Formats: sequence, C-alpha cells, structure tokens
Amino acid sequence: MTSAPPQTSPPADSIDLTPIPGKQTGQNITRLVGLMQRLLAPDGCPWDREQTLQTLLPFLVEETYEVVDAVNQNSASDHCEELGDLLLQIIFQSELRHAEGAFGIDDVAKGIVEKLVRRHPHVFGETDADTSKEVLANWSAIKAEEKAEKGKHGALDGVPRSAPALLRASRTGEKAAAVGFDWPDAAGPRAKIAEELAELDEAVASGNGTEIEKEMGDVLFSVVNYARKLGVDPENALRGTVERFGQRFRHMETSLEAKGKGVRGTPMHELDSLWDAAKVALK
Repeated sequence: MTSAPPQTSPPADSIDLTPIPGKQTGQNITRLVGLMQRLLAPDGCPWDREQTLQTLLPFLVEETYEVVDAVNQNSASDHCEELGDLLLQIIFQSELRHAEGAFGIDDVAKGIVEKLVRRHPHVFGETDADTSKEVLANWSAIKAEEKAEKGKHGALDGVPRSAPALLRASRTGEKAAAVGFDWPDAAGPRAKIAEELAELDEAVASGNGTEIEKEMGDVLFSVVNYARKLGVDPENALRGTVERFGQRFRHMETSLEAKGKGVRGTPMHELDSLWDAAKVALK
C-alpha cells in the first residue's frame, strides 16, 4: 500500500499576496536594493566593487551569528540592526549574481514565495491540517517530492556540508530519524555514548592519533543524538555551558586580581576553590 501523494496549493501567481492593511509593506527593501546597485556602479564604492561571492561569505556567517546574539540577548534594537546587516548580505550576493546574468533579488523573492505557497496547501489549497504534526508531515512529503524532481533521493540530502559540525550532526540525526533510522527512546543513544567512550579509551591507550580523533567524533555524534532524543537543542546547550564557563572564569580572574594575582602561577587547589566560589556567586 502506497501513501497518498502530498496535497498541493494553487500557483503562487494566482494568489493575492498584497500586504495586509496596517502592516509594513517592505517598501524600504526596494530602496536598499537601489542603494546596493549604486554602490556597485562604476562610479560607486571601490571596496564594494572588489567583492566576490567568496569574499562575502565570512560576512554572511558573521552577520548570521550576530542576529543569533541579538535574539538571545533579547535586544530589539540590536535585532533590528543585525537583521538589516544580514539583509544587506542577501541583496549584495543577489546583485553580484545578477551581474553574471544568473538571477536577481526579485528571483530570490519569487522563488521563496512559490516555495512557501507550495508547502502550505493547508493555507492556500484545500488540504486540512489542524495540528503542527499534520503540517510537518505534509511539508516533509512535499519536500521529498521536490527533491525527487531535482534528482535528489537520499534522506540526508539538504544537510549543508559547510554547516558547523554540531549543527550538521544534529540535522543529520533528525533526517535519519525522519525515515525511521532511530532508537525507540533515549536509552539507545545513552548506551551508545558509553560504548563510544570505551572505544575512545582504547584509542587513547593505543596512542593512535587518527583513531583518537575518529572515536572522539563518534562520542560527540552520540551525545548529539542523545540530546535530540531528550528534546534538547545541543547548540543551545553547549552555548549556555560556554557562557557559564566564561562568566565563572571572569569572576575567578577578578577575585585573583583583587589579591594582585593572576591565573597563571596560582596553585590548582586555590583555583578550584575560587571556581567553586564563582559557581555559588553566579548561581
């Protein structure tokens, strides 16, 4: 018995997507496009005209993380500013592609509109989806159909190879689980962690650097899968730990500075005591 094909939406061009009265219309995005075109003109900015898609990639990544920081800090003003910086990167790259004759910002916007209309048949079509679970099921079916049309059939297709390893590991586990390759509960990946740690210990004992790196990766991947089964975002979990470590370390440094000391040269037992004090103070 085969599953029913995913329900579809009408063509995006047939839907009235005029901004809702009282909402913002995005008119200033057009001004930003015009500004970028002026900067890239022959009499524009020399630095902007020297940029390529490759030279812009570090800025794209940096601006994305700055948006994340602004959200985590719950700063509306910073969030607004950082979204603008990220939007600039999208328009900048689109203008460079347009100069090649590939596509422009209008094509980018049109493409995402068509994709979202197509993947929301419960809004724009006649499909019923009353719960998030039903929405995601239909979304996954439509996405799988789109991939098949592009000749992509693998369950792991779509996980960016350039993504940070922790994010890539998380998305890989999610996609494998979506097609049934998963443990029934969290006990499975927890046992896998113990197994991989034992193998890491063996590699360390052997002194084989290549094997140590391999087994360390297996341990980390198992931890990511355990987090997924527990409903924990490993990126947020690790970010929180790093933030707490930084706060405690700075507290310890401040305590030492008050005594005219530094971390270097202070006995470990004293550092441990100050670390414990920092944990209590910042709890």
